[in-house]
Amino acid sequence: MKAKITVHIYAKTSKANKNGQLPIYFRLTVNGERFEFSTKKFIEKSKWSPEQSKMKGNSEEARTINNYLDLMKSKVIDIQMELLHKNEDLTIENFKSKLTGTQERERMIIQIYQSHNDKIKDLIGNGYAYGTLV
Repeated sequence: MKAKITVHIYAKTSKANKNGQLPIYFRLTVNGERFEFSTKKFIEKSKWSPEQSKMKGNSEEARTINNYLDLMKSKVIDIQMELLHKNEDLTIENFKSKLTGTQERERMIIQIYQSHNDKIKDLIGNGYAYGTLV
């Protein structure tokens, strides 16, 4: 159950766009395995503080981006707490599926049919004939 989880936020200099802005990347490491993705936010190199992993200043843009990054960090903590409460393993795959929203869905069609058939079975002789169930 114990897992070392680290979050690193950085501006990726190798992927600068044509305007010279750097994309902000979010790296999650769980037990030495990495998952890295773009936050879809761009920033000028001079406005980024690598020590704090935040945008410098107190402008509206800086507050917006820094709040978004804080929200991403808190989302990771929420996922960690959710996995701990469900007694699931803290693996990079579990974090990745929860962050990207690509969790496996439970197959429900059989359960829906079974529920429907159980309700019909209870109504046989009360407006429904046995042939309805079969």
